[in-house]
Amino acid sequence: MTYHQPYRYETTVGGKTIAFETGSLAKLAGGAVTIHLGGAVILATATASKSPREGIDFFPLSVDFEERLYAAGRIPGSFFRREGRPSTQAILTARLTDRPLRPLFPKGFRNDVQIICTALSADEENPLDILSINAASAALMISDIPWGGPVGAVRVGYIDDEFVINPTFPEMENSLLDLRLAGTKDGILMVEAGANELPEHIILEGMKIGHEAMQPIIDLQMKMREELGKEKISFPVALPDEALVQDVVELTEARMTEIMKAGLDKTARGEALDALKAEVLEQLAEKYPDEEKELKAAFEDVEKKVVRRLILEEGIRPDGRDPKTIRPISAAVDILPRTHGSGLFTRGETQVLTIATLGTPREAQTLDNLSPEDTKRYIHHYNFPPFSTGETWPMRGPKRR
Repeated sequence: MTYHQPYRYETTVGGKTIAFETGSLAKLAGGAVTIHLGGAVILATATASKSPREGIDFFPLSVDFEERLYAAGRIPGSFFRREGRPSTQAILTARLTDRPLRPLFPKGFRNDVQIICTALSADEENPLDILSINAASAALMISDIPWGGPVGAVRVGYIDDEFVINPTFPEMENSLLDLRLAGTKDGILMVEAGANELPEHIILEGMKIGHEAMQPIIDLQMKMREELGKEKISFPVALPDEALVQDVVELTEARMTEIMKAGLDKTARGEALDALKAEVLEQLAEKYPDEEKELKAAFEDVEKKVVRRLILEEGIRPDGRDPKTIRPISAAVDILPRTHGSGLFTRGETQVLTIATLGTPREAQTLDNLSPEDTKRYIHHYNFPPFSTGETWPMRGPKRR
């Protein structure tokens, strides 16, 4: 007999039943939902702190995807037989979940928000990443956390000249397209895609079909909110004083526009903006003696608006290019004498130095996660040292990005 929580909501997407359940698990969380598709089940919880931390000047949202190998009936292969740090796939799923959720929180909201998606059951047939987004959205919708959702998410495949919504792992092996979409009722918020040389009109058609396919999920979450949703908490809005913002605008907008239209390279542009910021802080220090953070935030806001206006209205990007001009590109090979392969790719001021090593099949990486694959023969290690951006920070292993 299958266990169900007290409240269950079902809809059909791509010919498959997707169900949300709530009411029994994680009752102390702000919102808690399980999502079900086939034999795959994810528990998503969303919880917010009662008040912002002292002195915080950003929105502290964290999204984690917790892989649990018991979900697939497996015991972790580590010495302690317990999951350790998140796998690469878990980190990518957490980031995929974060992206469509983050823009919909209220501006000026500073309370800590933690969203945790835990894989409870994995049938190794239905991918968990899309389910994670939908579950997190549903948890936020019924929670007491202010949020402008819901969002829905689907995967679109292209198999035998037909679009397939939420294809399984076996179906994806024959798909020319792996298109992941998340959006609201009115538009698409997030796109992540890979394809095997498909024409643009196929991609655009897939996006249109995907947006239509996610509507039942969005409608279902609206129904959950109406019937089960908690009253949203009130919160202090952390926005700078309008007079302060106007003073910054008057001092910076015209000069910042000149800097952005001068066609300076990244270093020179950064130095010019830093000098302008220092001048603004000095001029307004007496009028706003204890609001340096607010002045800097207003300066950055003006910078974003100027860049956006110049691109949209005048077709000028910060380095002087128009929207259709790409940066200079160059490539070189055989950079290093003793490696199996090496190459340097440069585009503008961005560089990638890639080293290739050829191994034997026995050196394939053994995977200990919830995907159907148990080994990986192509291994790509990405390093982003601090000197890449002219900064300094401790070298403590790869970051989540």
